Amino acid sequence: MAKARTDTLEAALQNLFTGGDTTRVSWFALTGGEQLFGEGDPADTLYLVRSGRLGVFCHDGDQTPRFLGVVRPGEPVGEMSMLAGTPHTASVVALRDSEILALPRETFFEAARSQPDLMVELSRLMIRRSRDKTLGGSEPSVFGFISARPKPIRAFVERIAACIEADGFTCQIIDHSALTSVADWFSRVEDSHDYVLYVAEADEPAWAQLCTRQVDRLFIVGNPLNTPPGANLPRNPALDAQQRTDLILLRDPRMPRPANTSVWLDAVKPGRWFQAMDGHLGDAARLARVVTGTAVGVVLSGGGARAYAHLGALRALRDAKVPLDFMGGASMGAVIAAGPALGWSQDEMEDEIKRAFVASDPLSDITFPLIAMTRAGKVTRLLRNAFGDTEMADMALPYFAVSTNLTTGRIEVHKRGLLRRAMRATISIPGVMPPVVMHDQVLVDGAVLRNFPAETMRQMNAGPVIGVDMSQARGVDPATLQNPPSWWRWILSGDWKNGPPIVALLMRAATLTSDADIETSRRATDLLIQPEPEGMDIRDWKAYDIAVGAGYEAAHAALSELDGPVTRLRQDRSRQAEAAETVTAPEPPEKASGKAKASRRQTASERPG
Repeated sequence: MAKARTDTLEAALQNLFTGGDTTRVSWFALTGGEQLFGEGDPADTLYLVRSGRLGVFCHDGDQTPRFLGVVRPGEPVGEMSMLAGTPHTASVVALRDSEILALPRETFFEAARSQPDLMVELSRLMIRRSRDKTLGGSEPSVFGFISARPKPIRAFVERIAACIEADGFTCQIIDHSALTSVADWFSRVEDSHDYVLYVAEADEPAWAQLCTRQVDRLFIVGNPLNTPPGANLPRNPALDAQQRTDLILLRDPRMPRPANTSVWLDAVKPGRWFQAMDGHLGDAARLARVVTGTAVGVVLSGGGARAYAHLGALRALRDAKVPLDFMGGASMGAVIAAGPALGWSQDEMEDEIKRAFVASDPLSDITFPLIAMTRAGKVTRLLRNAFGDTEMADMALPYFAVSTNLTTGRIEVHKRGLLRRAMRATISIPGVMPPVVMHDQVLVDGAVLRNFPAETMRQMNAGPVIGVDMSQARGVDPATLQNPPSWWRWILSGDWKNGPPIVALLMRAATLTSDADIETSRRATDLLIQPEPEGMDIRDWKAYDIAVGAGYEAAHAALSELDGPVTRLRQDRSRQAEAAETVTAPEPPEKASGKAKASRRQTASERPG
């Protein structure tokens, strides 16, 4: 695991805060959940975490606060904005009871003039944080598993720990026997292992409460067939407020599919939820990847019939043994992403898509265009046949679909409710299909505002994100629009089943995304796949093989360029950034003069921040 500090930095900071004249250094304590500073606050102080842990979050409008990183003992916080003299760009909250040392900005600069190594090491840290876009530190490494079911969960947590160690990390489980240990013992264990898993059974309330105050992220483990516990379930308000409490529903092997998830969601109100089968090694391995930040999220864009390419890309990923841990998408990408999230095999998924779209001419129920070109009755029936009354909360993998809310002007992220209703909303191309009205909100195709919702996946998953993007692939035949067929020729040829050429225009217009938006979304991915099914119209639902083949080829080519497994993509980038620090970090004045010209030749894309 990449560490967020070096011994040199730690020594320099210790000397700054505890050596020499410390009359201007102040000490104070934060209780778990208390804020150190908020986004937009003035940055006039450098802070050092003496004990405890801090979480760094940013706020994107009215969305759930986005987690950026953990700041651990011995690490500074607030250094970027303090040095730049700008307001803080993120909020920092104590994840547990913490002790903080504070140094005024003016005092820091006075000390830095006589300690050039301090500025060098701080610069290295800022470069790493800027490249990782964490602004505040490393990924979580201390997790709590709190039982909310009568049957013990220790064996389940041990399987997760075994999978973590099998992947090359060190891991330690801490149980109730540590209840009387002193705070320094917990810190030593956490510092000496890559990951620490606290486990508390249902009959250990005192230990469970301590665990909730000691971890970076919390898992509530329940049984879907049991009644959720009431208000007595131990919680950490700081983690709850930042959506850092997750739910794991651990079902009996005799229960083949998840069920009753919504009841637990209403009771626990988790940030994320996971389904697992007791004793199933694959599920334990998947949750181990969630813990270690190596879980793979796959996000698929819209693209009409051309989105069949996603099927080929998924086949290539499965052939390469890439795990699919989180799934999501917009428009047709969301429809296809639902297959793996439901636990369908590749063959099952392809058969369902062929039955629903290739063999059925989904847009052939053309009507007088009072609201839309089609009635969408056929599409509704096809979605009902494919997905039945499946609840999104009961899907095997974490999943989301994106639609566009015309009432609020924002994207709508669907994670709960009937799957077929979310599918119907996310593919409702304005003018082609009537919109969906859900909870008094008018919803249309997700591609209108967010055709490639990679940022939504990044908020769900700290691990690698694979994106299959059709956003800017051409899908409209210019010849058809320049020389449209006559009505009688259009009907006799059978092309009416695909809808008139205006359907292609409407579909393409709905899936167009600005260059700025698409680049922002693509930057949220770690592996970007861009199939190009040439010679295929966006409404050509029969051209299945062309698109699937293009998707497979594009994914195979992207995978072949990787130096290691997909699961380690983000960690490999972090190591590369560390290796580059010796080149990009500034040196003390007496050493830097010979490199000044080379430094100025850096391109804008290489400069941090």
